[in-house]
Amino acid sequence: MYGQEHAGTDHRPSVDVRILGPVRLLIDGVPLPVGGPKPRALLAALTVNRRRAVNSQALGDMVWNEQPPDAYQASLQVFVSNIRKALRTAGVDPAAVLRTESAGYRLEIADEDCDLGRFETARRAGTEAADAGRPERAARLFADALAQWSGAALDDLPGLVFAERFAVAMHEERLLVTSARIDADIACGRSAAVVGELVAMTTAHPLREPLWVQLISALYLSGRQADALEACRRVRAVLADELGIDPGPALLELEQRVLRQQPLDTEAIARAERMAKAMTETVTERPRARRGRLRLPDGSIVPIESGGLKIGRMTDNDLVLEDPKVSRYHAQIQTARTGLVIRDLHSANGVYVNDEPIEEAGVLADGDELLIGGTVLRFEAQS
Repeated sequence: MYGQEHAGTDHRPSVDVRILGPVRLLIDGVPLPVGGPKPRALLAALTVNRRRAVNSQALGDMVWNEQPPDAYQASLQVFVSNIRKALRTAGVDPAAVLRTESAGYRLEIADEDCDLGRFETARRAGTEAADAGRPERAARLFADALAQWSGAALDDLPGLVFAERFAVAMHEERLLVTSARIDADIACGRSAAVVGELVAMTTAHPLREPLWVQLISALYLSGRQADALEACRRVRAVLADELGIDPGPALLELEQRVLRQQPLDTEAIARAERMAKAMTETVTERPRARRGRLRLPDGSIVPIESGGLKIGRMTDNDLVLEDPKVSRYHAQIQTARTGLVIRDLHSANGVYVNDEPIEEAGVLADGDELLIGGTVLRFEAQS
C-alpha cells in the first residue's frame, strides 16, 4: 500500500511508526532518522490522529506547547519534507504516507502499521474474547497488546503538554489491559504465576481496590489462604490510614469467602475487574455527609456535591479548568468516612495541598490550598 517496488523485485517496504515508548519510524524494521524533538513531536501528533487531517495551527500548538513562533508553518514544512526524504530513500512513496491537506497534513497508515493501532486492535479483540468466555484467547490477545510497549508513551518528548497528556491517558490504558490480562490468566488457572506481578502493582497503586481483589483471589486460588488474609489486612490498613474508609463491597465479600474457604468464581472476578470504572474510582463509604466547596482564582464558588467532584481539562469533568498544565482527568474529590478526600487521577504533574504533593490521595481541611496544574483552588469546609 505504501511502497514503491524496488527494481527487479515485488517487495513493498513495510512502515512501522512507534510512539508507545520513544518516537521511532521504521521501514522493514530499520529505523529512519526523523530529527530532533520537534519533528518527532510532529510525527507523534500525526500518528495519534492517523488517517485524519490535522490542521497546521493544531500541529503548531502541539509541537511548540501552544506557543508556536511566527514562522511555525515554514518549520512544519521543513519537518515534513525531511521525513518524506527519509521515506523516499528507504523505498517508500512519501506522498502515499504523509499527505498534504488543504490546511495541514495527514498520516495515511493502517492500524497495523503503528504500535498504537496494534495495541488498540489487540485490546478490543481481547475484550471480546473475555466477554465471550474464552479466557485463553483473551490472555494471549492482551499479552499481544502489551507487547507493543517499549517504555512510557512518548518518553523522549519531555515537557510537551500534548505528549504528557497522551502519556498519562495511555498509562491508564496500559494498566487496564494488564489487569484484564491478569484476570484472564487467573481464569485459566495460572493464579500462582501472577502473584508477583500483583504484589508489585498493589505496591505501586495501593489505593486501587480492584488490584487487591485480584491479588487476594490469586493467593487464595494458589492455596495460600493465610497470605490472602494477610493481604486483606494490609488493604484495610492502607484504606484506613490514607483515606479513612473501609473496603468496598467487592473486597468485603471476597474476604468472607476466603475466611469461610468458599470457592471463587474466577470468571465473575474477571468480569468485575475488567471494568474501567473500577480502575479509576475508589469505592468509598459515605455514612456521614461532609460538605465543602472550592473557591476559584476569580472568586467564583464551585460546590462539592455528595457524589464528588472530578477536575480536569476535558469537558466531561465536573470542574473544567482551561489550564494547559492540567491533565485531561487530573483529580477527584470524594466523600469518605473522615470527610472530603482529594485523589490524584494519575495526572501529569501531580496534586499539591498546601504546597505538598499528595501520594495518591489526601484528606481535605478547611482553608487548604490545592494546586491543580497551574491553578490554585481554595477548599472551604461547610457545616
